[in-house]
Parts: sequence; structure tokens; C-alpha cells
Amino acid sequence: MSSGSPEDTTVQAAGCVLWRRSPLTGGLELCLVHRPKYDDWSWPKGKLKRGEEPLAGALREVAEETGCRAEPGAELPTQRYLANGRPKQVRYWAAEALSCAFSPTEEVDRVLWLTPVDARARLTQPHDRPLVDALLAVLNPPQPAGRPD
Repeated sequence: MSSGSPEDTTVQAAGCVLWRRSPLTGGLELCLVHRPKYDDWSWPKGKLKRGEEPLAGALREVAEETGCRAEPGAELPTQRYLANGRPKQVRYWAAEALSCAFSPTEEVDRVLWLTPVDARARLTQPHDRPLVDALLAVLNPPQPAGRPD
């Protein structure tokens, strides 16, 4: 019998590492959201609704929190940690911002588009930082080494 599994008590959430090319420099920029309730900077993410597919939930959260329509890419590493004493699992995807119209809300009052180095430094939670490297690995896969001479 499988009732009482950890899946029953783990908070299920999803989000995106939202990226774009800078309109000024063409360089990579990542989107962070500021949540006044926690006074933190994080990736756009949120709890899944009952029966909601994780990718659909991730894209919904991006739209709600950033005002961006996004094109999802590769799935990134899942983050697992304790939040308010409960286990939480957040699935993430790389997602390119296609169009954005941010409006502040009670949940998210600011967004920042930062270089990967600045985004890593600004993220409040250390467990969010490895997702910068995961995104860079997806966007810039290592090239096969040439044959030695």
C-alpha cells in the first residue's frame, strides 16, 4: 500500500529560470522577482494547483509574477528543501521571455533583469544559485573536444 508516501506531504511547486537577450548589449539576462512578504529575490515560482502539470504551473507562475509570456526549454535540476518545516520540491525549466509587461502586485513588487554573475549574487537563497550554472550549461553546451594533434 502506497498511502502516506512523501509525495503526499511534500509541497509541490514549479518555476522557471527566465532569460532573455539584453535589448542593449545582446548579452544574457536572467529575471529575478522580489517578494515583499519575504523580502527576498528568487526565481519566479509557485505552488501547483491540484492536478496541474508542473510545466503548465511553471509557465502560469512566470506569467503571474513577471507578466512575461515564455517559451519553455530544457528542464533544470529539481530543488528540494524545507520551507516552514515542510519538505518542498520545486521543478524548474529554462524559459526564454518572449514578451513582458510587468505590473507590481502584493506577491511580487519588483523584477530585475541581471547578468548571470549579478543574478547569482542577488539571489537570497543559496539553493537557488546552482540553477544559474544549470541554465548556462543548457544554453551553452560544452563543445566536443577536438582530436589531439
